[in-house]
Amino acid sequence: MESGGQKQTSSWRIALLALVFAAGVAVLGSGLYRVQVVQNPSFSRDQLRQSVRRVQEPGLRGRIFDRNGICLAENRASYCIAFYVEELRKRGPWIRTIDAVNTEIDRLAAVLGVPRVISVAAVSNHVINSRYMPLLAWRDVGQEILARWAETQEVFPGVDVYVQPERSYPQGALAAHVLGYVKRDMPLPLPGERVHFFLPEMFGANGVERQYNALLTGRSGGKLIRVDARGYKHAVYQGEEAVAGQDLHLTLDVRIQRTLEQALRGLRGAGVVLDPRNGEVLAMASAPAYDANAFAPYISTGLWRSLNTDPHLPLFNRALQGGYAPGSTFKPVTAIAALIHGAVEPETLHTCTGVFELGTMRLHCWNTYGHGAIALRKAIEQSCNSYFCHIGYTVGYEAIRTEAAKLGLGQPTGIDLPSENRGLLPTDEWKRKQLKDRWRPGDTCHIAIGQGLLITTPLQMALLTATFANYGKLCRPHVARHAPESVRDMGWPADALKWVRTGMRDVAELGTGRRVRVRGLEVAAKTGTAEFDAGGVRRKNTWVTAFAPFEQPTVAMAVMVEDGESGGLTVAPIVREVLVSIFGEAPPEDAAAEPAAMPDVRGD
Repeated sequence: MESGGQKQTSSWRIALLALVFAAGVAVLGSGLYRVQVVQNPSFSRDQLRQSVRRVQEPGLRGRIFDRNGICLAENRASYCIAFYVEELRKRGPWIRTIDAVNTEIDRLAAVLGVPRVISVAAVSNHVINSRYMPLLAWRDVGQEILARWAETQEVFPGVDVYVQPERSYPQGALAAHVLGYVKRDMPLPLPGERVHFFLPEMFGANGVERQYNALLTGRSGGKLIRVDARGYKHAVYQGEEAVAGQDLHLTLDVRIQRTLEQALRGLRGAGVVLDPRNGEVLAMASAPAYDANAFAPYISTGLWRSLNTDPHLPLFNRALQGGYAPGSTFKPVTAIAALIHGAVEPETLHTCTGVFELGTMRLHCWNTYGHGAIALRKAIEQSCNSYFCHIGYTVGYEAIRTEAAKLGLGQPTGIDLPSENRGLLPTDEWKRKQLKDRWRPGDTCHIAIGQGLLITTPLQMALLTATFANYGKLCRPHVARHAPESVRDMGWPADALKWVRTGMRDVAELGTGRRVRVRGLEVAAKTGTAEFDAGGVRRKNTWVTAFAPFEQPTVAMAVMVEDGESGGLTVAPIVREVLVSIFGEAPPEDAAAEPAAMPDVRGD
């Protein structure tokens, strides 16, 4: 029988246990309330972040047109055969799903009669990292394969046709060096968004595609994909819509561009045609060229290697990036410098004996017998080296360099295209630093005739010619119609400019550029042949610059051909072909008469 004291102790123990239990319940309840009520939104947000994947989708790329609305670059539908992994997944480790997908790819390849192109490693990587997105097993398939697929799709669950836009150049290789090409890469992420997956986006890798990439690209959109703990898709929610890029209209004229490219076919060279009144590029060609369609959707490793190892450099834009001595096409600059700096009068005579001697230096004229007593206008017409060496030495290099620099030589023209070569307009300081030698009178004489250390691009020479055509007003060249125009007056005296322009007209009518003549059109031109040493072998680049019509020019151009015979023989017919395509040609006065034979062209 329990005593009173024992009963009291037992009651206290029971009460204490009850109190502890009640406190535990209270704490648990409080915790549950905090988790389920107070902190529920936070947990929900965490759960959402864990189960939702954000996918960024690019906007449709803008199109590119020539000045007349002819499409040069657009987007086409590329049909891909895609595997949707969530419909092929197997229970257990991922390797079971990977094996299942590989088996289905091999089985479908056999049915379609096409080789497998996607590697086992690529499949494995996709299943592990991007399984909620379509796996593109075959890209850009043709209609025949699509037809076979349509006949067998019922026995291939989890496989479908996936359509994505690809860049297309409907004019083929036309203007390839101006347009450039696109590649696919991961886009920049949307601001303020954590993106789990990107759809590859086209971006410009060269030419206009690169220069105006931001305008053409548009704005990315996105969607949300709810996935389970293993990353498989359960639902898709539409997010922000992608915005298409803007269309771009160029100054190019397809007709002129095609004529220039056809005239350069089979050669290594370049040409640029400008509107001298505003700097619009009507045509820009480099030969040989390439077809940008080969880069869409992806260029093969073999073709990429072939293009980059080709000794003729088809990817190289000679018009913009090539550096060449301009030869006698530079002589109008020497002439204008000598006139405005008072080194010569238009009627001042110099006797050409076939060689110009300065100390121990001997520079030969193309006319080995000499031109005799000759003045400025005739010297331009006949491209007399002796005369221009004489006036170049007389006026001095600083005057020549000043006018050449004002024309933009030795610096980028500012054209709206990437990777422009600035050329070289050397100075005494440059020569001392680079060649460890001082400037010599012979350097001045060589540059006066467009040789020696002087390096230009075909674009620079076209711009130089356009400035003479435009009565001393230089317009910055551009290929996009919306690009701002820039005009700068050279400040040349009208009389001096008149003498040089008239001499250039005589080149086309009477001199070394007679092969540029077009019936019914008054043309001004200048020929040039620049010799240089290439590994102990003497080579030459041949030039013609021209503008027309003479009084009110609307076209100015420069064309260069590597390893030609001379400017008058090799390049002048190309220039004539372009001029005829632009202006046409008047019929002969006597249609029944035999056409007169083209006279021999001597000189450069």
